[in-house]
Amino acid sequence: MAALMATRAGQRTVWLLGGVLAVGLALGVGYLVPARPILAVAVVGVVLVLGLTMADVAAIPLLAVPLMLVVRRVGGAGLDLSISDAALGAATLTALVFAPRPFSPALRGLLWLSSLYQFATLFTVIANPYVAGVVEWFHTWALVAGALIIGWTIGRSGHARSGLNLLLGTALVLALITLFQGLRQYATGDFGPVYLYWPYDMHKNFVGTMLGFAAIVAYARPLWLGWRKRWALTAFTVYAVAIMMTQSRQALVGLAVALVVIVMRGDAHRRRSKIILALVVPATVVVVMTVREQLASGNAYNSANTRLAWLRDTVAYWATSPWVGHGLRYWYRPGEPTFQPPNAEMEVIAAAGIVGLAAFLVLMIGALPILWRLDPAYGTLAVAVQLSRIFSGQLDLFWVTAQASVPFLVIGICLGALDRAQRQSPPAPVLAASGAGWGSG
Repeated sequence: MAALMATRAGQRTVWLLGGVLAVGLALGVGYLVPARPILAVAVVGVVLVLGLTMADVAAIPLLAVPLMLVVRRVGGAGLDLSISDAALGAATLTALVFAPRPFSPALRGLLWLSSLYQFATLFTVIANPYVAGVVEWFHTWALVAGALIIGWTIGRSGHARSGLNLLLGTALVLALITLFQGLRQYATGDFGPVYLYWPYDMHKNFVGTMLGFAAIVAYARPLWLGWRKRWALTAFTVYAVAIMMTQSRQALVGLAVALVVIVMRGDAHRRRSKIILALVVPATVVVVMTVREQLASGNAYNSANTRLAWLRDTVAYWATSPWVGHGLRYWYRPGEPTFQPPNAEMEVIAAAGIVGLAAFLVLMIGALPILWRLDPAYGTLAVAVQLSRIFSGQLDLFWVTAQASVPFLVIGICLGALDRAQRQSPPAPVLAASGAGWGSG
C-alpha cells in the first residue's frame, strides 16, 4: 500500500476505488433504509468505525473512555445493557484487531492471569448451564482483558495523556454534579449520602468509586500526564469533597490505600509530601466508626447489618456447592438468592466455588508484583488503582461495569505509555526529567 501511494498513478487508483466503494455503499444504505433501517444503521456504524480506526487505531478506544463511565442502561428488541458495557465491547473488538504489537511482557503476564481466571470460571459455566452465565463469562473477560487491551492501545499509540484527560474530565463533570446536588440537599437540612438523580439515577458507591479512581490519577500526576501542580491539586480537591458527599465508605477506603502507596513508594521523578497521610488516618477512622455504629444500632435494615446478613446467607448458600459454585450471576435466576454478595471474594466463591476463588486471588494479587516491577513513573499509578480496587471490593459489589473495568483501563494506559517511552529514541522526556513533584510548577 505504501509503494502504491508513493506514485501519482497509485494515488489516483486508490482514490478512484475509494470513490466507487463510497458510492456503492451510499446506494446500498439508501436501499436498505426503508426496509431494514436497523441494518442500514449497523452498516454505517461499521464503516464509521473502520474509517476512524484507519485514521488512528486509538480513535475508538479513546471515544470509549468517557462512555465507560456512563452506566445508564439502554434496551430495545430484547437488548438490555449499559452504555458502559456497549462502549467497552465496541472498543475491545477494535483494539483486539488493531492494537499495536508486540504486547509488552507485563501486559502479556496480566493477560495470562486473566486467561487463568476465565479457565477456572469455565467450570461453573459448564456445571450451571444458562444463558446469563455464558454472557457474564464473556463480560468478565472484557472487564479485565478487554479493558487492558483498550488502555494499551491508547497508551502505546501515543494518546496516554488524552486518554487519562478524558477520564479525569468526565469524572470532573460527575463531581461537579455531585457537589451541586449535594449543596441543594444540604440546604433542605438533609445531610445524608448524596444519590445522583440527574442526568439519571446513580448509586453513591458507583459515583464515589469512579471519583476515587480519578482522584488517584490526579494525585499521582505522572509527568507524562502533563498536568501542573495547581490543576491536579484543584481537581483532586473537587473529587475528594464530592466523594465525602456521597459518603461511600468503599471509595474512601480505596482512595486512602492508594494515597498511602503513592506517598510511600519512592520515585526519582516526584517528591511527595506526607502531609496527605494526616488526612488519610481520620478518614479511615470515620469509616470504622460509622460501621461500628451501624452494627451496634440494632437496626437490622441499615447498610452494615444488611451486608452482614447477606454475607452469612452467602456462606450458607456456597456450602451447598463448594467447588464450582452456583453459576455466574446466579442471583438473576428464578429460585436463587436475589442479592449480589457485597464482597469480592464472597461473590466469586458463591458463583464459581473454591476453584474460581483461587484463580481470582491469583489474578488480583498476582498482578501486583508485575506492576510493582515497572518504572515507578508508570507503575506507581498502576499499583495504586489495582490496590484501590482490591480494598474497595471488600466492602461492596465487585464485578459491576465501570467499577471493574476502569482500573484495568488505567493500568493498560500505563503499560502502553511505558512501552512507547522505552521504544522512543532518544528516551522519553519523562526519563530525562527529575526532581519535579507536587512542589514544582
